[in-house]
Order: sequence, then C-alpha cells, then structure tokens
Amino acid sequence: MTEPGTARESTDPGAARVLADDHPVVREGLRAMLNAEPDLEVVADAAGGPPAEALAAGLRPDIVLMDLRMPGGGGVDSIARMTEAGLPCRVIVLTTYETDRDILRAVEARAAGYLLKDLPRAELADAVRAAAQGESVLAPSVAARLVDQLRARPEPPRLSDRETAVLRLVAEGCTNAGIGRRLFIGESTVKTHLLRIFGKLGVADRTAAVTSAMRHGLLAP
Repeated sequence: MTEPGTARESTDPGAARVLADDHPVVREGLRAMLNAEPDLEVVADAAGGPPAEALAAGLRPDIVLMDLRMPGGGGVDSIARMTEAGLPCRVIVLTTYETDRDILRAVEARAAGYLLKDLPRAELADAVRAAAQGESVLAPSVAARLVDQLRARPEPPRLSDRETAVLRLVAEGCTNAGIGRRLFIGESTVKTHLLRIFGKLGVADRTAAVTSAMRHGLLAP
C-alpha cells in the first residue's frame, strides 16, 4: 500500500464509491468489510486528512469515511475544506471519540454522519448506503447527545411584531420621533418598546440591539 494515499481502479460503475481515511489497520479492515458488499466499493484510502482531500478532489467519491484524529492531521478541518471546495462527496465521521465538542464541530463542518467504530459491519454498510442517498446518519448515542445539547440551549429571544417594526426603523437610522411618526405612535411609546427590546436582547443601547437582533436572525442584515 502506497502512503500517504492510495487510489484503485473502480470496477463497478453502479456501486457507491467510498474513500477510507484512518490508521492502516483500520483502513484495511474497512476496505475488506465494504468491498464484501455487492453495491459498495472502496476506491481509495489515505493516511490523513490532507491526502484524503487530494484524493477526494480527484476521484469524486460518493462517501468519505474520516476519523477525527489521525497521524498527519485531518478530521473537522478537512471536512470543512472539502465542503468549502464544493466537492460532491458526503463525509461520515467514523471515530472512537464522542465528546460534545467533537460532535458539534463535525456537525458544524457539515458532516453527513457521525458513527462509532464499534458498530457491526452490516450497520456500517447500511449507513454508507443511506448517506449516499442523501440521508444523515448518526450513532444512537451521538443523536442522544445532540438532542440533549439542543434542549440545554436557551430559547432565542422573541420580539413582537411592533417591537420588530421599531427595531427595523432603528436599523434604518430613525430617531425616536421619526419612528413615532412612521408607526403613528407617541415618542414615549417608542421608548417603552425600546426598553422592552433591550431587556429581551440583553443589551444596553440601540446599536447593540440591532446587532444582536441580526445575530439571532430577528432582523435581516
């Protein structure tokens, strides 16, 4: 096997094409496991993220199996670079690590799945097939962690329609008097709306309110 990356001729044009990226022993095992499936074919393997990126760019596989921590580097940064490069492959993280930080970073990098190395061969093959069809694949424990993290996140602030209208005019540079004229309300009412907006967004001034609202998606940039 040539290091740091090895490509092979594809023999079945109808098979889902897979690129494996990990330690040598694991790559050999993955290649044997997946090539035993009639509709899957490992077309390349690599010893780290950067060579996997190069092979993926040239071979355009359907799926890349990538660990998060490997000799030579790789993982989340490689997933992000392949996504940014517009490569058509979908990346499945296949790792022994399942910390909250690892999972979130992989999801934010647009990984198509997050699996653990202790899963049976049949489940891995099914996950590769599902990902090749555009589905997201998550190990049960990983899915549970993501749900727990989402539940733990605070609710985003919510503004009433009137408060949104007031803040939109603030973003346009209107004064309190100008906002009052535009919305046909008194200036004191505008101030009351602003105080409520500041409280909901946890800010102390108009500029911070507009910035915070844009960050939360409450106002268009």
